[in-house]
Amino acid sequence: MIPWLSAVAPFPSVENALSVPNGLLAAGADLSPERILAAYRQGIFPWFNPGEPVLWWSPDPRMVLVPSEFKLSRSLRQRMKKGGYEIRVDTCFRQVMQACGEPRDGQSGSWIGSSMLDAYTRLHKMGFAHSIETWIDGELAGGLYGLAIGRMFYGESMFTWRTDASKLALAHLCTQLEKWNFGLIDCQMETEHLASLGAKPISRAAFIRELKGLVELTSVPEPWRFD
Repeated sequence: MIPWLSAVAPFPSVENALSVPNGLLAAGADLSPERILAAYRQGIFPWFNPGEPVLWWSPDPRMVLVPSEFKLSRSLRQRMKKGGYEIRVDTCFRQVMQACGEPRDGQSGSWIGSSMLDAYTRLHKMGFAHSIETWIDGELAGGLYGLAIGRMFYGESMFTWRTDASKLALAHLCTQLEKWNFGLIDCQMETEHLASLGAKPISRAAFIRELKGLVELTSVPEPWRFD
């Protein structure tokens, strides 16, 4: 059993999260900016389908990517040298979220519903949520979004409408985050795709130790500008 959170109830310790399903910690509460930021600072994130109650997760192990360890494949390196694209930051945040929420092959829906869209759009306006966008021929071609607290980046979702567009966005994000001394990108769940890009699983305990220091560091001033 997991606890049902009232509007003012604190999160339980992440050590109380279930092992099946991996990381399910609590349900209830709301998606206020204060609640979401408190969750991320503790290694917790919301993930639920539209129509369901808010569910809070802290899986073990945790998939993370050290910015300097991004695996730049030979083909992606050649694509970057070729150019013909532009990386923009925070120019169409909600559109990026909506694109990430479009059903993928074999899926009937998405966990990025209207309540998540509204909640993270509020965080974007507050300077915490960011979109990294790849533009080709003047059109949005792919990208990703996530949250930044201190020098910790929490990756949420990616999408691509043109070949390698999301990878280009991630490659440039990793380069910039390394320059800004960000320690980790939280990738949440372990997948083969993330592993191919350099992400690796670490224990939840190690993840919590890392983020506790990173979230207390000085944030990058707004607005974000890539070098």
